[in-house]
Amino acid sequence: MSRYRYGAYHDGPDPLAPPYDVRDALDAMGDSVLEGTRPDDALRELLRRGLPGQQGRHGLDDLLRQARERRRELRDRGRLDGTLEQARALLDTAIGQERAELFPDPGDEARLREAELDTLPRDTSQAIRRLSDYDWRSPAARQTFEQLKDLLRRDVLDAQFQGMKQALQSQDPRMMERVKDMMAALNGMLEKDARGEHTQEDFERFMADYGDFFPDQPQNLEELVDSLARRAAAMDRLLASLSPEQREELAGLMEQAMQDAGLAMEMSRLNDALRGRRPDLGWGGQERMTGEEPLGMGDATGALAELADLAELEAALAQDYPGARLDDIDEAAVQRALGRQAVDDLAALRRIEKELERQGYLQRQRGKLELTPKAVRRLGETALRRVFSQLEAGRRGDHDQHDAGQAGELTGSSREWRFGDEQPLDVVRTVSNAIHRSVATSEGVRPANGVRLTVDDFEVHETERRTAAAVCLLVDLSYSMVLRGTWAAAKQTTLALHALVTSKYPQDAIQIIGFSNYARELHPTEMTGLDWDMVQGTNLHHALLIAGRHLDRHPDFEPIVLVVTDGEPTAHLRSDGRSVFDYPPSADTLVLTLAEVDKMTRRGASLNVFMLADDRRLVSFVEEVARRNGGRVFAPDAERLGEYVVSDYLRVRRGRR
Repeated sequence: MSRYRYGAYHDGPDPLAPPYDVRDALDAMGDSVLEGTRPDDALRELLRRGLPGQQGRHGLDDLLRQARERRRELRDRGRLDGTLEQARALLDTAIGQERAELFPDPGDEARLREAELDTLPRDTSQAIRRLSDYDWRSPAARQTFEQLKDLLRRDVLDAQFQGMKQALQSQDPRMMERVKDMMAALNGMLEKDARGEHTQEDFERFMADYGDFFPDQPQNLEELVDSLARRAAAMDRLLASLSPEQREELAGLMEQAMQDAGLAMEMSRLNDALRGRRPDLGWGGQERMTGEEPLGMGDATGALAELADLAELEAALAQDYPGARLDDIDEAAVQRALGRQAVDDLAALRRIEKELERQGYLQRQRGKLELTPKAVRRLGETALRRVFSQLEAGRRGDHDQHDAGQAGELTGSSREWRFGDEQPLDVVRTVSNAIHRSVATSEGVRPANGVRLTVDDFEVHETERRTAAAVCLLVDLSYSMVLRGTWAAAKQTTLALHALVTSKYPQDAIQIIGFSNYARELHPTEMTGLDWDMVQGTNLHHALLIAGRHLDRHPDFEPIVLVVTDGEPTAHLRSDGRSVFDYPPSADTLVLTLAEVDKMTRRGASLNVFMLADDRRLVSFVEEVARRNGGRVFAPDAERLGEYVVSDYLRVRRGRR
């Protein structure tokens, strides 16, 4: 029998985890949008912070912080001159061993050899070149010198080919010949590709012969070129990061090592080809390493290559360049640098960006992200929930009704359903009609097949007629609303009231009017992206004119007018339709505005004013409005504006059913 083992799933995200609720992400974006942030900037801010309510999930800022910490770790790892230091130490050891062998010999040959050792250049590479033909007297010195040359060959090749150092530790005497054959075949393949003659079969044959030299197992020539070019560029940066003396000395050591191995020409061809194919890798740049431990050339090159990858990754994660998108972030680079968890975090961020568009909350218009009507409705519902959460439990009433939808109180009777009816369905009468019709038409009622319903069978409960209201919300758009920090609260209030009216009181006719130097009607899709007007003037006169027309179009509706402002009227419309601004307010502005207030009074509409400031002139003006109209005046904090406006609307609706 088969045996099974059960345990935690570690290979990526949990496949049985519930899907991410994109609406929570939209709500998080909505807070920024209501404060005046553009939707694309709000999305970018959300992706930077991370997904709300997702424990263990990181945003771009967290990933960027991890990448920077990894860069600091690499910089503190060691020094770049480790190979140079090790070569000097081995050379000094070999010379010391040779001197120890020569010292007891009193002959002239021994003195001549000592003189030759005394005149060696201080430059390690030049000294090694001078000693390449030296006939060592000491077997130990000869062995140490061979060890030095072997070290240089392995380090130089390991700097170019990751993992080559381990391959060359093999005792197989033919290994260096294989390396030569590999480099010749590689250069031939690159030249063939430059002529447009390379095929995938060529690459696969190459990997079959020499794949053990490439532990990262590239899948095609481009991946191989990318890996080799990054290390070659890192080697170039290593040399550039050393002092001029160290650079000249190490370059000489590398050249000598490749000449001794018979690889100098092939290595030069390879570097020229890689530089030509990937000129974008920042050849010749410098990097500062702050560690104390000396690094071998291969380890130093690997560290510099990883630092270059991290620099590119940081730029992609920062997303601070024009047209930046999450697709610009290389998933393979994230996994190499930060691990599998970071890849999962990135996938979650990409998912939320795509899901917002796929589910219809965001759309791109002329290259810009915009909120759809569906998103605006969602933000309005969220704003409304937040308003209701602020209301005292004792003041909750019929606004918190979860089974809302009927257009009035039930009368106890029912009638035939007509297209457009919103009354609740009378299920018992509907099914009874279907049964009676089936019997009357001799169809019979077969329990196995159930009852067939037709349109004529449906009946709805009759309800009492509920009086509809014509609602006007006048919102100040002047720049002072931003200066006082009330702008976001005003937009949230607007969305909340609109969501309440359209969902619970669909028979009501609501109009949102924004006013600064001029007034204009605002549609729901405009509200979230609405910006303040950088102009002079608070033209309440024009706003009341537009509101009056809305009320006149609904003469049988109960009129409700709500005004949100932080300043007295400072502008009015002339007879030719042009706006006139005066500060302090002119007599004409006050007279014309109060005349519209009187018209509202004659229409039977009460003006309830919500003051967001306590300026003396504003207080004096709204007191005059209340005296003339009989409406009420509120002075809420900005945080409680939505609660006041929604509560007042509900109070009026309850009182006028």
